[in-house]
Amino acid sequence: MTNLQFSVKPRLLTLLGDQLIRDASIAVFELVKNAYDADATECHVTLEHLNAPSDGCVVVQDNGVGMDAKTIREAWMVIATDFRKVQRDENRRTRKFHRLPLGEKGLGRLSVHKLGHRVRLVTKVKGGPEIVIEIDWDELEEASSFDRAAAVMTEREPRIFTGSKTGTRLEVSRLREEWSRGELRRLHRSVNSLCSPFEGPTDFKVSLSAPTNERWLDGMFAASDARKCALYHVRGTFEGSKMQFDYRFRPPPGFEKQLTAQHRKATHPLERRAGRKTELLDLSKYEIGKVRFEFLLYDRAPGILRSVTDDVTGLKDFLDENGGIRIYRDGIRVFDFGEPGNDWLNLDIRRVNTPTARTSNNQILGTLQLSAESSADLREKTNREGFIENPAFSDFREAVIGVLTQVEAEKTKEQRKLREALGRGTGKRVFQKLGDLRDILERKGVLKEVEPRLKAVEKEMETYRDQLLHAAVPGLSVGIMLHGAEKILEELRAAAAKGTDVAKIKGLVESLYRAMRPVTNLLKNPGLGKTGAKSLIKEAIFSTELRLKRHGIKLIDGLDEGDEDFPVKGSKQMLVASITNLVDNSIHWLEHKNPKTKLLYIGTTRDPEGGPAIVVGDNGPGFGKDDPEDLLQPFFTRRSGGMGLGLYITDEVMRVNKGQVVFPGKGDVDLPNGIDGAVVALQFLDA
Repeated sequence: MTNLQFSVKPRLLTLLGDQLIRDASIAVFELVKNAYDADATECHVTLEHLNAPSDGCVVVQDNGVGMDAKTIREAWMVIATDFRKVQRDENRRTRKFHRLPLGEKGLGRLSVHKLGHRVRLVTKVKGGPEIVIEIDWDELEEASSFDRAAAVMTEREPRIFTGSKTGTRLEVSRLREEWSRGELRRLHRSVNSLCSPFEGPTDFKVSLSAPTNERWLDGMFAASDARKCALYHVRGTFEGSKMQFDYRFRPPPGFEKQLTAQHRKATHPLERRAGRKTELLDLSKYEIGKVRFEFLLYDRAPGILRSVTDDVTGLKDFLDENGGIRIYRDGIRVFDFGEPGNDWLNLDIRRVNTPTARTSNNQILGTLQLSAESSADLREKTNREGFIENPAFSDFREAVIGVLTQVEAEKTKEQRKLREALGRGTGKRVFQKLGDLRDILERKGVLKEVEPRLKAVEKEMETYRDQLLHAAVPGLSVGIMLHGAEKILEELRAAAAKGTDVAKIKGLVESLYRAMRPVTNLLKNPGLGKTGAKSLIKEAIFSTELRLKRHGIKLIDGLDEGDEDFPVKGSKQMLVASITNLVDNSIHWLEHKNPKTKLLYIGTTRDPEGGPAIVVGDNGPGFGKDDPEDLLQPFFTRRSGGMGLGLYITDEVMRVNKGQVVFPGKGDVDLPNGIDGAVVALQFLDA
């Protein structure tokens, strides 16, 4: 038997450098991280002769503790050393600033290969000599083995770190490629983003200069300038199963008379989208710890941009290149979250689906702050491009989306008023606008001439509206109903496979029929007809009772308690779908609050002035401080992954059926004991 051993050629270091370090920004970032781990307070990056690679150089110098010969031999010269990882695992912090090391893979030094062909390292510890190491990557690559690929280390009297100075200076020369103006500007932005702009370490500063290419950095829009242009400012935390944040809105200059500044505090449970439904989310099972966040949100409407800055192009370019949500650990950035091309939260896709309510990457400057000590389950990839895709990161990402959903709900309230102040909307629906137009034309004395054409336009609009509602209404409930039917079908298949008794199988088949019949009804032609409140309520209960039982919700049927029936003229299918949508909302929020006994009431009332109503109420968390006018706006939602169209479509359905959606206040309608959460009434004005 012969034992074989692997042998590795020195060119492996070149291959690793090419594969693990994507570009110059990441390379410089890795070198700066070394300065942080060395307890430096300053790190300066200098680049010269970038358009002449043979003469070009990159210098990274810090004032950290430096390295002695032993550390160089046993750590810096050992690829994939666990030197820093052991420090992290044992929670050994630096002596002066008590920092937990950012590095852990032992591969960061390969960054120098990405930048140039020759490397000189100069370092000095307190009381020690200045140590110089020379590395020629070309010679190293040509060596036949690692034994022949030696770096030269010498000691000398201090020339750079004289007196009591300590630190490390890394000089990379004979650059591998010519740099462009755009690349330097991107690197400048990357270096400036290494420390969090909101909560970065106060004892560590990074700077960059390019003495021979200074003009390339002229006219750059600064982060401090961008901060002043944000209208919405949110700061908060999330941990375990809860989030809380402080929301502020300031009117743009010139709009102070139409708009008022806002300051609200909010607390919500964390949630995530799971298939067709939303469920509660708890991060406490992971080592993630408390996450602090800060968001600056922007409105890119031209009129607003012009009101907040004289350099509209500069602000737009800055947001295009720097927008997104970045992650920082102990105040130092984790690449490449928030970089152009890495839409790790799918913000741009969310905005395509709901453009007026969702936030795209170029509308937000956001940071997430992690503690290195308590976020061990969020592990960085070896190639320095984000976190490993594990369950902890997946749920962390869902939590961030859930937080942003609640922030967007707050922002939507001011955004609508801001659009109205700009003259880009009055908040009125199209048929209200037609009525206003008629009033104006009548005062002008021309209404009689154009009224026939206006009536024709109105009729066309009504046709389009009815067709759109016919298409949209089934979408309120069909997905949920099909999901319920799938669950019953799975249970039925399992029961049949096990040879369960016939009675149970018959019961499951009946349940499957009851789950699917409402879907068929919804897809029927929703023409107007005569029906009654009792019939609508019974059909809605039939459609939802299986789900109510599955969620352990006690139904209080007002008709069984003596609520009176009343006639209704309208589309039965649309109205049943609207009631079902209200029930679905109640189920969702009852699951969030999870009271000891979950209650849902469906009944009728004649208490509201103007006509009788069908009432749906529960003992969930209610609507909080949200204004009814906001609740009925399209795309307003507090459900993670929700479209925010349910109540809006329900309101449109009620308008078509000569009614309205009403949100009764406490004491406005007679309710059963315990119904103290959300209460919504579908009022019929002609009944």
